[in-house]
Amino acid sequence: MRQITIYDIANEAKVSVATVSRVLNGTAPVKVSTRAKIEALIQKYQFQPNAMARSLLSKETGIIGVILPDLTNPFFPEVFTGAELEAQESGHTFLLCNTMGVYTKETEYLNIMQEKRVDGIIFLGGRINLKDCEPHLVQEIVDHAKKIPIVLVNGNMRNTELTRVVTDEYAGTVFAVRHLIELGHTQIGFIGGESHMTTTSIKLRAFRKTLRDEGLRVKEDWILTDSFSMESGRQQMQKLLEMSEKPTAVCCVNDFTAIGAIKTAGEYGLKVPDDISIVGFDDIPLAHHVIPELTTISQQANELGRTAVKVLRQMMNKGKVKKLTSLEPQLIIRQSTAPRIL
Repeated sequence: MRQITIYDIANEAKVSVATVSRVLNGTAPVKVSTRAKIEALIQKYQFQPNAMARSLLSKETGIIGVILPDLTNPFFPEVFTGAELEAQESGHTFLLCNTMGVYTKETEYLNIMQEKRVDGIIFLGGRINLKDCEPHLVQEIVDHAKKIPIVLVNGNMRNTELTRVVTDEYAGTVFAVRHLIELGHTQIGFIGGESHMTTTSIKLRAFRKTLRDEGLRVKEDWILTDSFSMESGRQQMQKLLEMSEKPTAVCCVNDFTAIGAIKTAGEYGLKVPDDISIVGFDDIPLAHHVIPELTTISQQANELGRTAVKVLRQMMNKGKVKKLTSLEPQLIIRQSTAPRIL
């Protein structure tokens, strides 16, 4: 049996193809009697519009591109899950691209997405987190954004008008430091993060300023940047614990480094939080499965993804959007922090 097309439906209903398309996509009002006639034919033939044909008619593919740097980091899949839940409401699917933090792969995927005519792009990590991104890498995203709506998630490209959705990492770090101070800690260190990344510099700026605002000493020897991994947390905590003067509490750039720090503290015979308190950042699923369960800052990763899709959808529909949408982080108090024992 020959496959029924949108043209067959239009011919039998004695309407234009555009009218059938409006019924299928709900893009414009259609006379009630005409809509009923078209819907009856769609039901009669169990008509399923071809995705390519629909995209030609509507000028949309129903696909959102997502570029992220590391699928093995639980934070990014959580953001993606939120985006996916939100996109289901508008019938969008995703083209998911994992760059492994390689900027040339970002370029490759941006070009593929343009070729595939995706309706919009959500961009996480990589070059958008660099403190000093090379001008040609910035310009590349700016040029693509002129053709395809793009939302940057937890990132920024200086001197551009790109649309951003972020969790306030500065405020989150302030919450973490003040939590430790309220527990009586006055000697606080910071570990993890690459110094050339904005997420590290934002958190360090907040860390230093909060201590100073509270009249506490910022001991630079206790600020150890390296990377975002568990191994980095282990190594930097080891350095802290081998110093003659040690902090009683530590803020970590993310949950991975915090988990590594907890492991090293145990290997040095210290109890967390009795001997040393540790705070993470991100609230990844693993945070409440480690022992002790990790006190951390939630970036509301799921809501971050949902919000990114909401903003992107407005842009795709030619609506007005704010250039910056900021979510409030939350302090999640668990077992890795406790009052300082004098």
